[in-house]
Amino acid sequence: MTTLPELQAMKRAGRKSVCVVAWDYQMARIADRVGVDIVSIGDTVGINLWGQPNPLEITMEQILVVAQAVRRGVTGALLSCDFPFGPLQEGPRTAVRAAIRLVKEAGVDVVKLDGAADHLDAVAAVRDAGIPVFAQFGITPQTALRHGVTYSATPGRETEVPPEMRDELVAEAKALEAAGASLLNFTNSGPVVGPAVVDAVSIPVLGGHGGGPWLDGRIRMATAAIGYAASGIDDPPDTYANVAQISYDALTAYAEDVRAGRQIRGGR
Repeated sequence: MTTLPELQAMKRAGRKSVCVVAWDYQMARIADRVGVDIVSIGDTVGINLWGQPNPLEITMEQILVVAQAVRRGVTGALLSCDFPFGPLQEGPRTAVRAAIRLVKEAGVDVVKLDGAADHLDAVAAVRDAGIPVFAQFGITPQTALRHGVTYSATPGRETEVPPEMRDELVAEAKALEAAGASLLNFTNSGPVVGPAVVDAVSIPVLGGHGGGPWLDGRIRMATAAIGYAASGIDDPPDTYANVAQISYDALTAYAEDVRAGRQIRGGR
């Protein structure tokens, strides 16, 4: 199984870490079989799979059910899980209780805290409870509004932090490391601020939207990597596959067989 010391050694050696966001058992099994380093359960499950308007609606009970399913599919990768909006903002004690629930009830290895730079005391408290922290900062789903960005379910949205924020974000990264974070998720880093943050800390810095090869590793939703979004039928995505179109074609063929009175494939 991937460990945090191994990820830190990869950073020192200049080897990239691979992180995939998964929300179900089957995709988790596939990602784990690929050999990714981290499988992450993102709070964006609400907008990407359930049609919610923003990621702030997801609850602890919902994220626990998702995490339990993903845990069953992951045996080799490090398993990370997002906090839903609320426990971190309510203070260190609530954050520790939430982290313990994710570890105890879902078996996650690391908890990911969005907007962690504003809650350094909670980061330290979770670390002191013996639970590793994956600290997310930059323009994130839970901090986007203060940067004038509206997060939606639109696939492929890319935003970069302004270069003039370099010193501020380098300071945030250092503070998160000092508070005890084991990993950083720098969202929308950009090619100017991203390298500065990577060089400023000794812990791995990964990122998804707005990231690039200047980071220690990348994060991508499995659904985004494979093109699994209904919009991909009319607007083909720039991804590694177009599963939306494949699914549409397969279901169309199934419907045609049923309506024509033919035996369906795999049917008995």
